[in-house]
Amino acid sequence: MEKQERLFDIPYYQLEKFPQETMFSTKRDGKWDSVSTKEFLEKANLVSRGLIALGVQPGDKIGLVSGNRVEWNIMDIGIQQTGAIGVPIYPNISTKDYKYIFGDADIKLCVIGDDELYQKISGIKSELPSLKSIYCFDEVKGASHWTEIMDQAGKIDIAEVEKRKAVIKNEDLATMIYTSGTTGNPKGVMLSHNNILSNVYGSYPSIPGDANSRSLTFLPVCHVYERMLHYLYMRAGFSIHFAESLETIGENIKEVKPHVFTAVPRLIEKVYEKIISKGDELTGIKKALFFWAVSVGEEFEQEGKSGWYNFKLKIARKLIFSKWQEALGGEVLAIASGAAALQPRLARIFLAAEIPILEGYGLTETSPVISVNCLKKGIKFGTVGPVLDNVEVKFAEDGEIIVRGPSVMMGYYNQPEKTAEVLTDDGWFHTGDIGEMIDGKFLKITDRKKEIFKTSGGKYIIPQMMENKFKESRFIEQLMVIGEGRKHPAALVIPSYDFVREWAVRKNISVGKTNKELVEHPAVIDRIRQEIEQYNELFGQFEKIKKFELLDEEFSVEKGEITPTLKFKRKKIMEIHKDKVDKIYGV
Repeated sequence: MEKQERLFDIPYYQLEKFPQETMFSTKRDGKWDSVSTKEFLEKANLVSRGLIALGVQPGDKIGLVSGNRVEWNIMDIGIQQTGAIGVPIYPNISTKDYKYIFGDADIKLCVIGDDELYQKISGIKSELPSLKSIYCFDEVKGASHWTEIMDQAGKIDIAEVEKRKAVIKNEDLATMIYTSGTTGNPKGVMLSHNNILSNVYGSYPSIPGDANSRSLTFLPVCHVYERMLHYLYMRAGFSIHFAESLETIGENIKEVKPHVFTAVPRLIEKVYEKIISKGDELTGIKKALFFWAVSVGEEFEQEGKSGWYNFKLKIARKLIFSKWQEALGGEVLAIASGAAALQPRLARIFLAAEIPILEGYGLTETSPVISVNCLKKGIKFGTVGPVLDNVEVKFAEDGEIIVRGPSVMMGYYNQPEKTAEVLTDDGWFHTGDIGEMIDGKFLKITDRKKEIFKTSGGKYIIPQMMENKFKESRFIEQLMVIGEGRKHPAALVIPSYDFVREWAVRKNISVGKTNKELVEHPAVIDRIRQEIEQYNELFGQFEKIKKFELLDEEFSVEKGEITPTLKFKRKKIMEIHKDKVDKIYGV
């Protein structure tokens, strides 16, 4: 396979080999609006020339703070070609984090998405001495529009861009991505062209599709997982469609009919819950048939099932699962899932329905994919699949997963001591995750090293594994296991408010209009207690959740309770909900 040396070489490869009329597509005013490969590169080159005209030097840091949009990708390639370093930043982090990142990275210029973000960043500009100018993708009153960068292009010849590109090497720094981390300040992960490209080529065989395929994108492109996949899609010649929002995702899937899209487990859970609630609305034989098919799906194995089971599966697929496929556009070859653990039950049911979910594992520091379940190398439920061919994995004595390969980061920006904590001199990166190898081939994550805790009785609790199991309940949206240094485990529980309300209507129970009334209602508390008792049966006596408290609001990024990739900031959650924790433990 012909391999590109720098990330910005990829769109040129596409232009040469399979130029696309629809390289990117965005829905505006009810219509899908496309950008071709040729137009994309013309704009990226105008950006490069404009940035050079504005005095941008190789090594300068340029911030990108925006939701997903084609302009982001144009800027990304345009920045890289000048030798400057793009610093993508989540659009939903706290002002404190913006101040830290802008200051730490020494960002000179930034391009942001909309009015709300403009007010946020321009409001702290006086505290950011390095920040000289701000541009907006949207038309924002009083702000410079991003096209003003391109308007400067006439002052610089394209030959100047070519000169800059010529000296950029495969091992040079390409981008800095600040990990949101569950504790402390974010760390700037330095990734080279080689880091990300090696991951593109390592992941390439895992993603089905070709130059006629469509992908749908809605996970934030500032996250390394979605971003690496954008480069992979470009290299394979996929057309990339931007979903409007999480609310419209179902509608967008039907319109685009994607062959591949990425998801986090929470989204897959919501898709599944929606399908099941549709099943609940059926009556009589149709309803019985629907839930019979679900039970057939729950028993699915890839091989070794009886002829009788396979006959039932064939009927379930024809009568029920084919409709699930239609709801996802009818052409899905694979859903790539990452960022958190997927319930094995869902991986099983969706594969029974011939909708493969390729669960993978990785970190920003590994660019990101370390392993992934895939159709070519095999899928094993409850694991994160075989390790990529160009990555090595070994285990420390305590089971920590240690990784080496070309996708392992250059280090943390400005933090040599933090780098030395996780990266050995011979290139092994300590992930902080505990795992094991199943059947000598499939990597299984058992927990985060930092999250395992001991009760006062000296028993080890693995919260993530338990949380994933309790969330299988349709009554439970989110659940966090607590109990470090306490006499027993307990939980903070966020009910699935919509589902609980539907249940209450069916049972003629009035649970009030607000979430607060709902979580205080004795019938709701009792019903969730039943669910917790049921799932408790799966755990040892010392692991069982003895007490719980219901919360009337979901955990949010804005309040600092979860990271942008939805990982719990456990310490912060415990601080915010101290009254509930104290109530559980009778403080």
